[in-house]
Amino acid sequence: MIIILSPSKTINQNLSIEYKNCSLPVFLSQSQELVKNLKTLTVPELGKLMNVSSKLAELTYDRYQFWSFNHTYKNSWPAIQSFRGDVYTGLDAVNFTDDDLAYANKHLLIFSGLYGVLKPMDLIQPYRLEIATKFSIDNHKDLYSYWIDIITAELNEIFSNENNPVMINLASNEYFKSFSKKDLNAKIITPVFKEYKQGNYKIVSIYAKRARGLLSAYLIKNKIDQIDDIKSFDEEGYIYNNSLSGTNEIVFTRR
Repeated sequence: MIIILSPSKTINQNLSIEYKNCSLPVFLSQSQELVKNLKTLTVPELGKLMNVSSKLAELTYDRYQFWSFNHTYKNSWPAIQSFRGDVYTGLDAVNFTDDDLAYANKHLLIFSGLYGVLKPMDLIQPYRLEIATKFSIDNHKDLYSYWIDIITAELNEIFSNENNPVMINLASNEYFKSFSKKDLNAKIITPVFKEYKQGNYKIVSIYAKRARGLLSAYLIKNKIDQIDDIKSFDEEGYIYNNSLSGTNEIVFTRR
């Protein structure tokens, strides 16, 4: 069973915690090619491309100018502890045990516009590059085109080592499009989180994001490897809702 997550726009650097047993992203050469092209853009061009303020564009420009292919303990940090945002607040990886981190590194993947696919303990440098950014490179019109075959092949290589390959999709819709579903050699299960509002159950984005992190942590800490066992998740008021669930969706609701 493999869990997939999206990255966050916000990245923490200069972490004060100690970390060990880190690895390098498998697609660093592709990342370097992207950065090589991004470095040629001016601050205004980056701002327009990414639709961000001039302040964020300047920060992004500086990060790419100083980005280095050589990822070391001095200039890089583990992905799982670097990303910030609602999902990663729910995940709370800073408080993972060494055993949790080791399990996560075998069962959790984070998609990335710059790095393609990341294991939790892969070292990354601060960056900003959403997968939906319409950045053309070589004969690719955008990042989806650039990454889709690479990511799909990597996923299938990982799933080839599993007897009953299952993907637990906890990524956003934006990043769920990073690979080819029809070419994936695994069953896809998507947990959904809904709140009771005005007589109906609805997805509320800010709560759903946090819940994805909570469920990821639950699966990792309890070493869940069976689909039915996912349904026992009951943190922060969520309970499995059988009537709203389907073959490929596991719905959790709360009032």
